[in-house]
Amino acid sequence: MPRFFVDTPLVQPGEISLPAGAARHVQVLRLQPGDELTLFDGSGPEWQAEVTAMGRSEVRVDLLAAEQPQRELSRAVTLAVVMPANDRMDFLVEKATELGAAALQPLVGERSVLRLSGERADKKRSHWQGVAIAAAEQSGRTVPLRVEPVLLLAAWLAALPAPVDDEWRGLLSPRAASPLAAFPQRRALFLSGPEGGLSDAEEDAARARGFSAVSLGPRVLRADTAPLAVLSWLALS
Repeated sequence: MPRFFVDTPLVQPGEISLPAGAARHVQVLRLQPGDELTLFDGSGPEWQAEVTAMGRSEVRVDLLAAEQPQRELSRAVTLAVVMPANDRMDFLVEKATELGAAALQPLVGERSVLRLSGERADKKRSHWQGVAIAAAEQSGRTVPLRVEPVLLLAAWLAALPAPVDDEWRGLLSPRAASPLAAFPQRRALFLSGPEGGLSDAEEDAARARGFSAVSLGPRVLRADTAPLAVLSWLALS
């Protein structure tokens, strides 16, 4: 059954007019009155619905019943990633959404190849949020990954509050001696570097903000592979 995200609250059964984005998807698929579909607004529930009217400028559906599927990770995981180059961020956002990350914080570090700021950063963030929504539609998630504004790593670390009791912070480092191991906290924040890794000064600054350096094994993983390996481990642990 087709699944679509709608950028308007779905609150009660009844007939509604679909927002433009979702309406275009329905039109492209050539759905007809009587066809069933699933809608979600990012707040958690998903709605079973039925097309009631198709027009050139409007698509109307009847919201039938809401469900509360349990498809999220048992932990709320945020990935703080110094952005990889060569458009690998699209892949990272898509797969992080599929694997259950709650949020992704794009960062610019000392060794960054991809450097974004201003209007260009805003446009990229909007694009990545669209990638996350499409991945949520495909994967069955009802709460798409949230893409945060692009920030400088040093400024982000400086503004980061002290960790609270229910949050664990992990620094993914090929130089770390301790492997990633089980932790009891229900929230997690993982910091991962770009091609070439974080500098010594950046790793020291992260440790000063409560991050524990951990290793993902003897092999060197790509900048877009390491955070996804963590998500896969969390999903299966």
